Amino acid sequence: MKILAMEREVPGITAADCQPYLQAEAASAWELYQAGVIRELYFRPDRHEAVLILECAGMDEAQAILATLPLVKEKLITFEVIPLIPYPGFSRLFAVGR
Repeated sequence: MKILAMEREVPGITAADCQPYLQAEAASAWELYQAGVIRELYFRPDRHEAVLILECAGMDEAQAILATLPLVKEKLITFEVIPLIPYPGFSRLFAVGR
């Protein structure tokens, strides 16, 4: 299942708070990318927040994997986790009796 995970900053946390964990965060993201769990990884242009596309069995697995990230472990960031399904609208192009 594809999962959209959008980083959310924790109020009161500064960039300096996160700095000691950034190398470990990048290493963890790299490992998850190499394992095929993180399929895509972006930053938003309007805010310094990550957007991830994950491939997981379901929401519970996605949340458990995100909980392993150093910035999440340290409660410096959180993620909004959204399950995705394929777009069904193309079927209207091939509907019988149009």
